[in-house]
Amino acid sequence: MRAIRIHEYGDASVIRYEDVPRPVPGLGEVLIRVAATSFNPSEIGLRSGLLRSTFPLELPHTLGWDVAGTVVEVGSNVRTFTVHDRVIGLLDSGAAAEYAVAAADALVLAPTSSPLTHAAAIPVAGLTAWQAVFEHAHVTAGQRVLVNGAGGGVGGFAVQFAKHAGAHVLATASPRSAVAVGRLGADQIIDYTASPVADHLDERIDTVLNLAAITPQQADALVPLLRPGGMFVSITTPIEPPTSIPVTARNFVARNDTSQLAALVTLVDTGVVHIDIAASRPLADLAAVHRDAESNRTRGKIIIVP
Repeated sequence: MRAIRIHEYGDASVIRYEDVPRPVPGLGEVLIRVAATSFNPSEIGLRSGLLRSTFPLELPHTLGWDVAGTVVEVGSNVRTFTVHDRVIGLLDSGAAAEYAVAAADALVLAPTSSPLTHAAAIPVAGLTAWQAVFEHAHVTAGQRVLVNGAGGGVGGFAVQFAKHAGAHVLATASPRSAVAVGRLGADQIIDYTASPVADHLDERIDTVLNLAAITPQQADALVPLLRPGGMFVSITTPIEPPTSIPVTARNFVARNDTSQLAALVTLVDTGVVHIDIAASRPLADLAAVHRDAESNRTRGKIIIVP
């Protein structure tokens, strides 16, 4: 089969599109014919070695965390899925290929209301947004929530989850992302490229969800926007609010949770959550996708199709 692998850390030139043996499912595993994976900006850090201390790799390494596809072979001791089941999941690696092996307990059935390829956009971005909104920020009805980085894949889900929770959602987005963010339900869209976020607020907010790769100085500038007792949740830049500002700050790395993923699929199938796909690219173009992202030429979720 064909797969995307890296044999060393480095820039996008280390990404290779090459022939590799098709994997064989073992105990508790299934073999998936991949319909699509998706690109996540954090994979740049994985590829370059910036995440080496957190996610050490055994090289060569097949890229790809998100998977959507069809089960074509079932290993021993698997009772949850059968051949022809359409599944999605968050893998440790290996989804950027024509076939991928996955632990059955890391997968859930794919949505039936959307193309299977589109479902590859869900696992990493959807679970990260779910945990930010519901586990860490505990967003509730009536709150004012600022989604910083709403134009990204995680941001698109976070806007929808916060709206589903009943919050008033303010979202930062560049002009190229503003229309898409508006379609997802943001109550107010702030063009952060034109003026500081504070200039657009007439009152303080309850929660900041920082989903953008910003500097510590930029993160510090968001803290005073919170009311006393407010919550700052970040998936990128850690923040330590000064003691003079009584707010709570949390930084986290998303984990795989199939119960949350299944609940998210239900929201998709009932029409509560929309999968916003910004672009579809072939697997052979993944190195170019990395370069585009590093040059800030991408937005939203990009699915990668074998």
